[in-house]
Amino acid sequence: MDTMRERFAATVSRLLDDDPRLAVVLAEIGKDGFTDAARAHPDRVINVGIREQLLIGVGGGLALTGMRPILHTFASFLVERPFEQVKLDFGHQGVGGVLVSAAGSYDWPAGGYTHMAPGDVALLDTLDGWTVHVPGHPDEAETLLRDAAAAGDDSVYVRLSAHSNSTPRDIAPGRFLTVREGRGGVVIAVGPMLDSVLTAVEGLDVTVLYATTVRPFDARTLRATAGAGAEAGAAVDVVLVEPYLAGTSTAAVNDALADRPHRVLGLGIPRRELRRYGTIDEHLAGQGLDPASLGARISGFLR
Repeated sequence: MDTMRERFAATVSRLLDDDPRLAVVLAEIGKDGFTDAARAHPDRVINVGIREQLLIGVGGGLALTGMRPILHTFASFLVERPFEQVKLDFGHQGVGGVLVSAAGSYDWPAGGYTHMAPGDVALLDTLDGWTVHVPGHPDEAETLLRDAAAAGDDSVYVRLSAHSNSTPRDIAPGRFLTVREGRGGVVIAVGPMLDSVLTAVEGLDVTVLYATTVRPFDARTLRATAGAGAEAGAAVDVVLVEPYLAGTSTAAVNDALADRPHRVLGLGIPRRELRRYGTIDEHLAGQGLDPASLGARISGFLR
């Protein structure tokens, strides 16, 4: 199976052939995936070198001319380092584009904390109007990338990861997918956390919702799910499992259920810095996001 990044390069290279409005802007990282596309479209595949603020500035400038820019590098260099440019060159200018990240929260632990971005989605949440996609499989990444490229002039963030579920799901951009149904609570698994969540809740009578778009937050599906089979006025328990900063979407859950008694547990990457580097699986265990740890935390909360 190819990776999400490999699927990104292949998909966007084909989209460049079909849509003259699209342009790709790179900051050295990922350039090898666009070698053929750069030969075919030298005016629309731009590598600015290791200059992340310029990466965003060039993208914003292209958007001002009516182009649809797709910008790519590691999440820490795409969202965190040039955040002022994201805020001003896109948001303040009133233009849109597609930011496509890699490396996620801990995809390359050997790169150290400079290459980790557990706070990227929370940081973008301080800005207005961004759509945020978090695919859990390369097939889902392609679906969401195609949707983002065709999304008019909207601002879209697509968070790719080396962490992937074993099989793709039949997702619809912007909607949560009901993977299983139960009566003892709702567990929302975001992107690549789905496989671990399904293992963790084996034997629990819970509904599992699968979220590959987290902004806008699909409040309608959550409300419908929370109300299904529940007695009038009964409290709803919701567990949110995100592959980035814990609690990033708890406010969205609270807003969705504002008129109903409910409890929310937000699981994800804690604020404390994990200063030991290992594999992705070791980081999942260290952050309490492996199936065994999730099972204990979810069942303890629901009990």
